[in-house]
Amino acid sequence: MSRVLVIGGTLFIGRELVRRLLERGDEVTILHRGRRNPFGASVGEIRCDRNDTEGMAEVLRTGGFEYVFDNVYDWEHGTTGEQVRAAAEACDPNLKRYVFVSSCAAYGEGLDRREDAPLADPEYPDAYCRNKADSERALLSLHVERGIPTCTLRPPFIYGRHNPFYREAFFWDRLVAGRPIIVPGDGGRLMQFVSVTDLVAAALLAATDPVARGRAYNVAHTSPVRQDELVRLLGQAVGVEPELRYVSRETIHKLGGQVFSAPYYFGQYFDMPPITMDTSRVRRELDLRIGSMAAGLKEAWTWYRRLPTRERTPTDFSFEDRLLAESA
Repeated sequence: MSRVLVIGGTLFIGRELVRRLLERGDEVTILHRGRRNPFGASVGEIRCDRNDTEGMAEVLRTGGFEYVFDNVYDWEHGTTGEQVRAAAEACDPNLKRYVFVSSCAAYGEGLDRREDAPLADPEYPDAYCRNKADSERALLSLHVERGIPTCTLRPPFIYGRHNPFYREAFFWDRLVAGRPIIVPGDGGRLMQFVSVTDLVAAALLAATDPVARGRAYNVAHTSPVRQDELVRLLGQAVGVEPELRYVSRETIHKLGGQVFSAPYYFGQYFDMPPITMDTSRVRRELDLRIGSMAAGLKEAWTWYRRLPTRERTPTDFSFEDRLLAESA
């Protein structure tokens, strides 16, 4: 039994990770700033702001944790490389692994990125990309300079149970309602994905395999998909053939369609410039076996269809109706 800290254990990645750690019998503590703990007395609980450097340092200095999984990013204020480095530096000397969930956004841009490709520089205009890249540089340099056993994971879009973003559910709500699905442009923009269960499997392997010390890993389904292919895969999970309506981004944006805030036209944060990755390292070094995207989406849909209506994002099709009328 290992003593484990999960920074962010109540939502999505952290929640799935805690579930798996408890299944294998670890002593788990979650650190979060919210009020809801879905695991009750099964876990220890620390309330602390992830960006509170002094508070985090105190927790990590005194907790005696053998493994730390860092899954949290402050979307309102950002979480910087300095804040992440301070947490890792404060860990117990007997730390066996500090696993940081980064993002493919750390590359900034590009296709078929390998782990040794340059990361976004400190002046990169997007704060999320910049902070993830800075955090990775800080953690990996700690391993080189001081031997602290850090490891970073770079997932693309993540899907699965308890997804807090209105992404796959955005399409399922419309497919079940018999709505046409708006596809921006020609539908050819590439997207790459990983299921939350496969990402957690990678995190657990990265925590225990000696080769992962000081390494970064791209974690994703092998091949990216086109946006219209994504919609068809989502429809396949539900058992509905989607009716696709291709609309130019110029028209969508002119009428007020948004990527980061409502009204969404292609899910929350989904219509982004493509970043795709080569995933051969994680399969070769950690022997990670990632399932098919079709099977992963089917599992996610099975969970979502059972979710009470009160826990779902309210649907509003008024913007799409205007957009469809304008582009008819």
